[in-house]
Amino acid sequence: MPRPPRLIFVVLAACLPLGGLAAACSEFFVASNGSDTAPGTKEHPFATLEKARDAVRNQTKVSGLPPGGVTVWVRGGTFPLARTFTLGKEDSGKPGSPVIYRSFPGEKATLTGGRSITGFVPHQGAILKADLGSQGLSGIHFRQLFLDGKRQPLARYPNADPDHPVTGGWAYVDGETVPMYKDIPGEDKRTVTLKPVDRRRWSHPEDGEVFIYARYNWWNDIVRIQSVDEVKHTLTLADDCSYAVRPNDRFYVQNLLEELDSPGEWYLEKRSSTLFYWPPAPLQGKRLEAPALDSLIRIEPGTRSVTLRGFGLEFCGGTAVTMKGSVGCLIAGCTLRGIGDKNGNGILIDGGTTNGAVGNDISDIGRNGIVLRGGDRLTLTPAGNFADNNHIHHTGVYFKQGIGVEIGGCGNRASHNLIHDAPRFGICFMGNNHVIEYNHLHHLCLETEDTGAVYTGGRDWISSRGSVLRYNFIHDIYGFGQEKGKWVAPFFAWGIYLDDNTGGVDVIGNIVARCSLSCIHLHDGRDNLIANNVFVEGGKEQVTYGGWTTEHKYWKRFHDGMVQGYESIRNQPAWKGIRNIGISPDQSVLTNGLVMTGNEFHHNIIDYSNPAADLYRMNNVPFDHNSFDHDLLYHQGLPFTNKVSYSIPGAPKGQNSWEAWQKLGNDRHSLIADPLFVDPSRDDYRLRPESPAFKLGFQQIPVEKIGPYADELRASWPIVEKAE
Repeated sequence: MPRPPRLIFVVLAACLPLGGLAAACSEFFVASNGSDTAPGTKEHPFATLEKARDAVRNQTKVSGLPPGGVTVWVRGGTFPLARTFTLGKEDSGKPGSPVIYRSFPGEKATLTGGRSITGFVPHQGAILKADLGSQGLSGIHFRQLFLDGKRQPLARYPNADPDHPVTGGWAYVDGETVPMYKDIPGEDKRTVTLKPVDRRRWSHPEDGEVFIYARYNWWNDIVRIQSVDEVKHTLTLADDCSYAVRPNDRFYVQNLLEELDSPGEWYLEKRSSTLFYWPPAPLQGKRLEAPALDSLIRIEPGTRSVTLRGFGLEFCGGTAVTMKGSVGCLIAGCTLRGIGDKNGNGILIDGGTTNGAVGNDISDIGRNGIVLRGGDRLTLTPAGNFADNNHIHHTGVYFKQGIGVEIGGCGNRASHNLIHDAPRFGICFMGNNHVIEYNHLHHLCLETEDTGAVYTGGRDWISSRGSVLRYNFIHDIYGFGQEKGKWVAPFFAWGIYLDDNTGGVDVIGNIVARCSLSCIHLHDGRDNLIANNVFVEGGKEQVTYGGWTTEHKYWKRFHDGMVQGYESIRNQPAWKGIRNIGISPDQSVLTNGLVMTGNEFHHNIIDYSNPAADLYRMNNVPFDHNSFDHDLLYHQGLPFTNKVSYSIPGAPKGQNSWEAWQKLGNDRHSLIADPLFVDPSRDDYRLRPESPAFKLGFQQIPVEKIGPYADELRASWPIVEKAE
């Protein structure tokens, strides 16, 4: 009989029971000073995760999983990955017997896609250069560079302004400004016209990119320069921007050697694989690294009951962890940083069921912190994927739509997350039957406008019906954008934004404070329930409803898609219980052409002090089809004003006073009184026992449950918020 391979022989020998028959090992070990010819024991560990994975795989084939599963312990240290660590269905555990890869207790194992860069020689002045080909990095066209873990900026014009990172460091497209929402047929999406002060000369302009917020300032594009017209003073881009390029749009140009003129900047010349770099400090004793991998961990379809726990994950060009079509897999207690370019997310859970991202610390991410997808919207079959107890901040480093948690599909959950310091949304959900609960969101929407801390939309008529937004604390939501041709902040942001015909969402028990426009906005929302919330110190108004008519351009633009969405689920049994779903788009139109109906606003508390702020702003709202009542309202002793307007012929005027508001049938059983918060100066919006809100039926919000919590799967505790 041939001798078994050495690995299997040694592993089985290390796991012999008293009777002499082979028993399955319940643990293996990996260490940076280990060897892949070792047996993988604590005393003689493997050197790589791949060898440990293969040992578990081989053992499972021979003797099956032991009761309780298998744990691969990874000792502290840094592990540069030669390739993406991949797990497939052959690496699966079972419910109750998972396969777990985790850092050894009290130690941190860091998995990195970074490669150290050395060998610099003088180039010009303070600029150094290094030949990457001699370091095995030829042909690796990285777009990120890290010095001791801190991102270094690509050479750019204008230079970044560290004292004003959002408002400074910009050039602006030349020309006469036009209103943002004025449509102009045939607009150019590829031409950037330069002001005289911004006209530059580059030897290889085709290496350069334009980082630009085109027209709407909702998000940015990063587009390569195709050519420069020295006569017209224009840059022609190689691809379209998302929207037309308009005068006063802000931009900068990056990735050009001539613009390497500031400490920390760098440029990679692909033609010769040469890195040019101006170190901000002497490099001796420091680590300079570039990502050589697109992804760190990939869990493939069919994989079950696998957990990765307690790792540091850093430096890759794309998404750090991807789970696709897996079941019951978990990324827990990991620390992710320095992840991804424009399309790079921290964790992507795409399909499958009951997969989770739990207790992770996630920061400095090119795009989104966590993405959850999965479930069947037609049959309302939930995926049950979840993001729980994570700390997510400084997302959207490259793509300014970068979101803390993005949710799609059906039946997924974001809960107990702390999300802050992001350019746009904290949580964005699309699809159906999602749960967003007990999250703490603050200092969001820092770089974009027409935005909100929590966002969803319903252009297909069926989104985001069945979803619940409850018991979240949302505060200090800013917005940054153009007002009459000037860039200003705070500007044009809401706390909760139910956009473009959102239907059937329950907004219950949330606390929303200090938002630049208002605390909540329903943009032609339908059939939404807003109840038992606390809204404090909205900006221009406290609550915004903006309805459409059948003549509105959005109703016309989205009409066919709404009909198609309705028809797709009309005969689906699971949808029969969804609130008011039996009404088609065309059946919803009232005789006066208004379409915003079915929303209920009751048992809420509104408290604000700004004398110039309105209570409600209502446009094209039929009040006989939308209700407001049993609310507790307080304007610090000042009178209430509203803005009520219509774009339909013959609409009544003069409805902006409190008395006129009540004559419309609104808030007839509401009270005007101090809600008696415990300590609003410290954001403690619990109610004192004598609060008049309780007489209206208001229920105390469980604030003690909001936000992250201590747990063995938390990456760190207590959580300390640090400036990046």
